[in-house]
Amino acid sequence: MKIRLIVNVVTAILFIYFFYLMCIITLRYIPINYTASFLSIKQTEIEITYYKIAFFTHVYSSIFVLFFGAFQFSNYLRKNFVKLHRLFGKAYILLVLSFSSTSGLVIGIHANGGNFSKLAFIILSVLWFYFTYKAYQYAKLRNWQLHKNFMYRSYALTLSAISLRLIKWIIANSTELSPMDTYRIVAWAGWVVNLIIAEGLIYYNYKFYSKTKSML
Repeated sequence: MKIRLIVNVVTAILFIYFFYLMCIITLRYIPINYTASFLSIKQTEIEITYYKIAFFTHVYSSIFVLFFGAFQFSNYLRKNFVKLHRLFGKAYILLVLSFSSTSGLVIGIHANGGNFSKLAFIILSVLWFYFTYKAYQYAKLRNWQLHKNFMYRSYALTLSAISLRLIKWIIANSTELSPMDTYRIVAWAGWVVNLIIAEGLIYYNYKFYSKTKSML
């Protein structure tokens, strides 16, 4: 129990820190700025109306997706504040399905790094939509185990906003790869690593549940 508590506390601290960094990045685009940060190298794409709409939709909605999604894994919230858990869950699903994943797909089509990077972000957006929809579908069917499994997968992809930047920082400070080669790597690693971890957690929970059930 102490180990689990320590893990939960460390995880919460790390999330708060990285969420704070993501808030800073988001604030750079408020008010709307067509030359801030990432957009400084997307001056051709920013001339396209639908790209501008997709980009700012993605930036402004994703920070809320990160926030609402984090609370879905709190046992305390789920057990003691059921209505709030459901409200945050509905907000998360609505934002991902209606705004974040769809706008991410548009941005992915125009990604830097050629077709290799574009394919990575397109697959990411499609899986993000699919996993979130399946989580919603299983919640409607009251199949809570499968709902939880797909939420793990969905939020793993949500966290790619953080892991992509973290992996990029690690590569940039430990290798001499060119910025574009680094970008091509993180385009895949930023979400594939997260998904592998999510599948590991799902497997661990399944084995733990099976072992507990067999002991009853």
